[in-house]
Amino acid sequence: MWCLVNPKIGEREVLAALLELNHHLIRDGQVLLADKGFTGKDFKQLVDAMGLRLLRPDRKDETYRNGNLGGVRQRIESVNQTLKGQLDLEAHGGRTPHGVFTRVAQRLLAMATAIWHNWTTGATSKRSLIALDH
Repeated sequence: MWCLVNPKIGEREVLAALLELNHHLIRDGQVLLADKGFTGKDFKQLVDAMGLRLLRPDRKDETYRNGNLGGVRQRIESVNQTLKGQLDLEAHGGRTPHGVFTRVAQRLLAMATAIWHNWTTGATSKRSLIALDH
């Protein structure tokens, strides 16, 4: 799931709307990896009702459950950096909401295709886009 929204909308509200809209894609016990800001009774109730297992870094005022999840977060940030840098996600050039959505979708699909290709061909670096960057 992914979407483009106004940055003024809270991320918990956006994720809750995505989960509700796409509930048919969710399997019982599926892991939802989130940032430590994804807390709150309402959000926890939503996640529990959907059968998701919420995995997020522990806050300082909580008892230890998951730790900081630094290694997983590093991978997510690395993918985001690839999207911003090599795929020029921030310089999409879209002038209308439809244009922005289309151009962002193109870049996400390009990266997913490159990763699939690298896995299929047995490339050493699975997320490298260098061989496809011409």
